Amino acid sequence: MAQTDNHSDEQNQPAPEEFDSKDQSPLHEELAEEILEENGSSDPPEQTIEGETEENVHLLPIIPMRGMVLFPGAMISFDLNREASIEALDHALEANSHVLLVTQRDKDTDDPKETDLYDFGTVTHILQVLRVPVGGLARVIAQGSQRAKILEYTRTDPFLEAYVYTLDEDESPVAEDQTTADPLSALIRLAHENFLLYADLSGKVMPESLMEASNCKTPGRMADLIGSNIPMKPEQQQHLLEETNCLERLKNAFGILTYELDVLRMQRGLYEKVKVSLDKSQRDYILREQLKAIHTELGDAESMDNDLESYRARIASGNYPAFVVEKLNQELRRLAHAGNFSAESAVLRDYIERVLELPWKKKSRENNSLSHAEEVLDKDHYGLTKLKERIVEFLAVRQNSSNLDSPIICLAGPPGVGKTSIAKSIARALNRKYVRMSLGGVRDESEIRGHRKTYVGAMPGRLIESMRQAGTLNPLILLDEIDKMSSDFRGNPASALLEVLDNEQNNTFRDHYLELPYDLSDVMFICTANQIESVPQPLIDRLEILQLASYTEDEKLHIATGFLMPKQLKKHGLKKSQIRLQSEAISHIIRYYTREAGVRQLERMVATVCRKTVKTLLTEERKSVTVNKDNLEAYLGKKKYRLQEKNEIPEVGVCRGLAWTSAGGDTLSIEVNTMKGSGKFKLTGNIGKVMEESAHAAISYIRSRHEQLSIRKGFYKDTDIHIHIPEGATPKDGPSAGITMATAMVSALTETPVNNQIAMTGEITIRGRILPIGGVKEKILAAKSAGIQKVLLPLENENDLSEINQGVKDGLDLVLVKTMEDVLNQALERPLLQ
Repeated sequence: MAQTDNHSDEQNQPAPEEFDSKDQSPLHEELAEEILEENGSSDPPEQTIEGETEENVHLLPIIPMRGMVLFPGAMISFDLNREASIEALDHALEANSHVLLVTQRDKDTDDPKETDLYDFGTVTHILQVLRVPVGGLARVIAQGSQRAKILEYTRTDPFLEAYVYTLDEDESPVAEDQTTADPLSALIRLAHENFLLYADLSGKVMPESLMEASNCKTPGRMADLIGSNIPMKPEQQQHLLEETNCLERLKNAFGILTYELDVLRMQRGLYEKVKVSLDKSQRDYILREQLKAIHTELGDAESMDNDLESYRARIASGNYPAFVVEKLNQELRRLAHAGNFSAESAVLRDYIERVLELPWKKKSRENNSLSHAEEVLDKDHYGLTKLKERIVEFLAVRQNSSNLDSPIICLAGPPGVGKTSIAKSIARALNRKYVRMSLGGVRDESEIRGHRKTYVGAMPGRLIESMRQAGTLNPLILLDEIDKMSSDFRGNPASALLEVLDNEQNNTFRDHYLELPYDLSDVMFICTANQIESVPQPLIDRLEILQLASYTEDEKLHIATGFLMPKQLKKHGLKKSQIRLQSEAISHIIRYYTREAGVRQLERMVATVCRKTVKTLLTEERKSVTVNKDNLEAYLGKKKYRLQEKNEIPEVGVCRGLAWTSAGGDTLSIEVNTMKGSGKFKLTGNIGKVMEESAHAAISYIRSRHEQLSIRKGFYKDTDIHIHIPEGATPKDGPSAGITMATAMVSALTETPVNNQIAMTGEITIRGRILPIGGVKEKILAAKSAGIQKVLLPLENENDLSEINQGVKDGLDLVLVKTMEDVLNQALERPLLQ
């Protein structure tokens, strides 16, 4: 296998060792005569070797060199790891420690032959060899001795060996006491002065070389010193080595030295011009200018022209508005002047790329078919009748009038009820591109409007990035979790959305990075929120709120059967014949293993059943599995939740209330105890400030109506009242428990039991009026699950009942109450009011 020799930089030494021909094995007389006849000449041309004699012909091993030339008198350190080179080195050490170093024509050739080497090289004396155990590497220190020309190769394996002529340079030193001007001495002196000046400017010439140059009186040696210390291409060095005419060699070396000196002077001049106010950015500028000059020499500057032509072609072929084309052409002119390697160039390139990638006129073809929309929505979601009806209405009007602005719909509801998936279905029904833009935790206005491109790391806002991702002017963009945005010293992102969601303004939306008006009027925005109360009021004014209520148990059962099961069967590689999840088992999962408004946890439970089914089929080699309510615990473990059942019998001071949570509705058992004391009023159960205020409003009502309620006068002075709501680890707040706490206190103060078949919700005032509350559907579902027969609701919530499916209300007696007197007459076991 061919190996590579590595060479270090050269270092000149003042006294090169002369090659002694007596150390070399003598040639046969006949062979010497034959070589002289073939190569010699009585009148040789200028480039041939003069004075060739038998004493100048030697048999030497040859070591090829990669990308460098050794001059006579120069010291060199290099590494050898090619087998042929190691063999040649060992052979030389066994003889007289002399080898011929010859440069390869192509440095990438791993196994050079005779035709891969130049004809001229340098006879070199091996001074020291260090063997490296790992990899068979040999580190060599050697010194160049004499020029030599290869006459004839005698062997090529296992190493190269050839007869060579050594060239004796008969140079006469310039006399120091000459009285007339001599061109040769003038050239040597000028070369010496320029060499010292180069050494001073570059600082890369060794002191030994400077000392030898000061004492050098011969043109050949001066040329070799310059060739050894001035950076030049290997071809130039080889040309100097092969030049046998000392005067011509010095002229060539002096020309190269003059060029390098001019380059150094230009660099020094550039540095002197800016060093007065030199700082980091200016140093970077100098380095970039030098790098640009280097790349210009290498031909890399063409890449800038190619990029500019590419941008111009894209602008010409693209469908861009006139103001965009004008802006891009302006940025291209700035890019052309900025240079290929400046910091501004990177900023301009990024800006141009982002503007070109944005859709400016491209739109996707919409599908306004009403039947198609109904089919897609019904296929993807069960129930949600009102929402589906609203989408179909929008499509119907869109067909009738093309001037309709895209609505800003906000889907509000608890987690897991399908807000995000509904947006996907709408996009699919309309054949619009769908992009989700999450706003949860966003607190910087620049996230919406972008950063000005003068800042480091600037980028467009999320809206422009969403448009680039969509690739069309009319996508459906989902603004997810708009109620989770916050604000800080960097601005309020909700304020930035005001322009985006206003149909009168968003046709000229300006992103700080883009600096161009962008049309968002064709975008269909859909927002989602869990709690609409957390959304700023100016933003709500621009939204059409569509409430998504919690799913009933029946709806969850249909969703699990028609949507979740097929989805999980496909994910787990199961067939319908391999698993049978009975409806009773699904109902048990809904009641005892999940407590949520949506179906996310239900889907996880179904996935768990499918996963364990796959394991059972593989380990027990069964063909099918049936999961029912009796063996459900084997798949999901013990029940996680229990139903809040109604009280078994009517009790004094215990009343059942209804509450709304993020996971749906729930029931609260509010307990009140009275005892002799000093009139203390205590509330426990991890309740919030609003609920505490409702309790105080209730006690004020009771004190004002104590006679009608048959409660003795002055009870609040000598009776302590303690209100407690169980499950103290769960925070509770809100005004809807007001009538429940008032009923429980009246029951405890009058020792009248509360009907255990009744649950209630409503806000109380200090005059006994009942105010409306929210979450009616969720609360009714909670009462139904707890086995309640009668539910007391505020009269002003009557409209909410009309929007609830009849299936939810079946089996319940829904009573609307207006005052606290109505509540007490319904809830207590015996009438109190007189």
